[in-house]
Amino acid sequence: MPPPATPIGSFDFNRPTIIGLLYAGSLLTGISGLIGLVLAYVWKSEPHEPWEATHYTYLIRTFWFGLAGSVLGALTTLILIGFVILLMVCIWMIVRTVMSLVKAQQRAPMPDPQTLLF
Repeated sequence: MPPPATPIGSFDFNRPTIIGLLYAGSLLTGISGLIGLVLAYVWKSEPHEPWEATHYTYLIRTFWFGLAGSVLGALTTLILIGFVILLMVCIWMIVRTVMSLVKAQQRAPMPDPQTLLF
């Protein structure tokens, strides 16, 4: 049975939304992103709606590639290119997180959860 429709103007705190909000909070405190990653792995292994599975894959990949980009940026700050890399990774993570939040509010699957783009 499909979940009940959300009334217009309300905010649905479904599981992918919670992870997305934790990722958004990681811009201020990095630990919330790690909590979001753990929740994504735990909730991915539990029974869930088909549309949620695409969000878990998308958000897990967002975390790991964002972390890899951040490490690369941090290592290359000595030659100044790292600051540009860190800025681009930050923008990339914000866009991916917002896209997931929007789709999660619609209870719609991510179009291509394996993509590195948007």
